[in-house]
Order: sequence, then structure tokens, then C-alpha cells
Amino acid sequence: MNIKKQQVLGILIVAMSLATAWAIRGQFGHEQGAAWAGAIGGLALILAAKREDWYPKMVLVALASAVGWGAGGMISYGQVVGYGRADNFPNAFYGLSMLFVIGALFGLLGGGLVGLVLGHTKQNKVRWGSLVSEMTAGGLISYYFLVEQIGFKMTPPRSEAWAIILGAGLAMLWYMARNKQNSAIRVAVFSALGGGFGFAFGNFLHVVGNVMEIDFNMWNVMEYSIGFFGGSGMAYGVFSSKWPVDESKPRAWVNRVSLFIVLVFVPLIVYRESLAYDHLLKRLGEVDNLEKVALSSTIFAATIMVLTVVLVYTRLKNVHYDQKKTALFLFTYLGLYALMSYVIKGLFAGHMILNHHLYVLNIIAIFLLYKKGNYGTFDVVSDTVNSKKWFVYLLGILAFIALCTVILISIHGELPHSHNRF
Repeated sequence: MNIKKQQVLGILIVAMSLATAWAIRGQFGHEQGAAWAGAIGGLALILAAKREDWYPKMVLVALASAVGWGAGGMISYGQVVGYGRADNFPNAFYGLSMLFVIGALFGLLGGGLVGLVLGHTKQNKVRWGSLVSEMTAGGLISYYFLVEQIGFKMTPPRSEAWAIILGAGLAMLWYMARNKQNSAIRVAVFSALGGGFGFAFGNFLHVVGNVMEIDFNMWNVMEYSIGFFGGSGMAYGVFSSKWPVDESKPRAWVNRVSLFIVLVFVPLIVYRESLAYDHLLKRLGEVDNLEKVALSSTIFAATIMVLTVVLVYTRLKNVHYDQKKTALFLFTYLGLYALMSYVIKGLFAGHMILNHHLYVLNIIAIFLLYKKGNYGTFDVVSDTVNSKKWFVYLLGILAFIALCTVILISIHGELPHSHNRF
């Protein structure tokens, strides 16, 4: 991997964008929170690529990334994090390695769907109806075979939805292979390796921080880690792959529907599930004038969301997209997400937490990298599917996870919220 400085900067824009958004996602959770973060990663990818023929697909890439990364939000991993806190090698290694699997599933769908949108041309169209049908069937077959029939459970007694994502991801890869979408396969694999490594390594940092009693939200560090390395993998997969030049543009109604889903529908679900009055009453806990604070917060959140939708839609409704409009969408969408994280944690009660300020610093850093402009895709690209090399990468990551496990069990005894799988 002979990567030049400008290529590193391009990857860094995507990595920091998805990492910041994924850390913010920790305040909201579930599929809708992951979808918002995923869309931000897709927008950053188009911004950093600087390809004129990709700007018309900007909203489609954001939607694909939102759906792919968001679907993984159904996976339960709280129990698995507890295994990583065990004081013995088998259980701790199981915890970290299963977090690798979960993170890889996030990246597999997120990167894979983005790759399919970028690889879609008049000459090699993606049959989305067939793909969705195959992925749905794959998810159902995988779940009922692995969980219901064989009885393999990763996170008992919690949801085993990881098996649905696994089956959908495998069906997606099979579709890509049949239709010679090699570059999309590369993006899916590198995103999976990055996301998996990021989640496992993030849990390592999480436990180390707890043991050292670092006064910081170490859970947020773990979330930032999966976003950073998952974004790095997705960006590397895209920037190092060979893509056809597609002069055709998506139909206007396709872009508008996609824009509605990303800009309106996803934030609306986040608002309904996290920022509505009843939810804020529960989330804010014991604060002075709780009802007044919750009411002010929910009205403020709704107002800002509506104003943001109006601002962005008026700029993007003509669907003639370029770099400036991509940057506008990215930074407005990311900034709104960061602002909502302040609100849900008690902005109107005077509560402002350090990690939220770090989100703002990350956004400023991403903006400065964007304005610098010295970034781009790779000079040498490939559409080769090198499964042997990827298998070596996988073994290397597992060996590193084993080393992290040895370090963890040597620095602590029994920890609170730890679990033993075996």
C-alpha cells in the first residue's frame, strides 16, 4: 500500500467524518442513528473523491451508505462488550473477536451498497429489485438456519439479528460476483476489515481507559474507533479501485426521493425516537425544571431541524450537484447531528460534556482539510479481487486482537459488567 500524502488526506476526511458521526450516534443508537452517521460517511466520500461524474450521485451514495451502515444498527452488542471485559483469555478473546464480526457486518453492507451505486452504469446496471430480494432471502435463511435450526447464538439472551445482516451481506457479495462488480466487492471487504478492526480495537481502548480510570466517556472512544477505521476502509476501497466513468445522471425524481429519505425521513425518526417530549423527560433525568427544559429542548430541536431541511432543500432541489453543494450538505447535516447531541444531553439544563466539544473540533478539522483541497483518489487503481491477500489481512487482525486480549487480561481482574460466555 504505497499511499501518498494527498491520498491519506482524502481518506482522513472520510474517516473523521464517519468517526465523528458514529460517536454522535452513541447518543441516539439503533438503526436511525446509524443511518444518519452512514449518510455523513457517504457524503464525505463524494467530497473527498472530487470526481465530477460522482457529484450527480451524491444523494444516492448518501442513501446507500445510510441504508448499509444503518441496517447494522439492529445488531445487539452490549452483551459482547461485556465478554471483552472478562478476566480470562477464552471469554475476552471471544468478546473482541465477535465485536470484530459485528463491526465487519456494519462495514460490509455500508461499503458494499456504496460500491454498487458507484459501479452502476448504463452498461452494467444494478438490478436493485433483484438485489434487495436476494438480500432479504439471504438474511432470513441465515437467521433461521444459524440461530433457530443450529442454535448458534452470539449474544444470548439478546437479539441475534447479526445473523440477518450476515445472510444479507453474503447474498450481496454473491450478487456482486455474478455481475462482475469487482470494485464494489473491494469496497465491501475493506470496509468490513476496517469496521471490524475498529470495533475490536475500540473495545480494547474502552477497557484500558476504564482500568486506568480515565475521566472520559470511553464508550464514545469505542464508537469513534469503529467509525474511523470503518471510514478509512471504505475510503481506501473506493479510492484504490477502478471505476467506470458514467456520464449519465440519475433521474430527478430518484434524487429527490433519496434526498427526502436522507434529509427528512431519517432525522424525523431520530426526533421521534429520541428528541420528542416524552423521551426527553426520561433521558434528561433529574434536572431543575425538568418539564420546562424538556419542552424547550424538543421545540428547539424541531425548529432547527425544519430550518435545516428548508435551507438544504432550497439549495439542492434542482439536483445539479457539485463540490460546493456536496460540502454544504455534509457540513450542515453533520453540524445538525452534533447540535442534536448537545440537546439530548441537556443543553437547556446547562449540561455540556467534553466529548461533545470534541465533535465540534473534529468538524472544524474536517472543514479545514476540505478547504485545503490537497487530496484525491489514487493514481494506481485496481479491480482485482485478491482473496488470498485479504485472508492474510484477516489473520493479521485476529492475531492483533489476540495480543490485545493478552494485554487486557494481564492488567485487570474482575470488572463490573463483565460476562463469561463459556
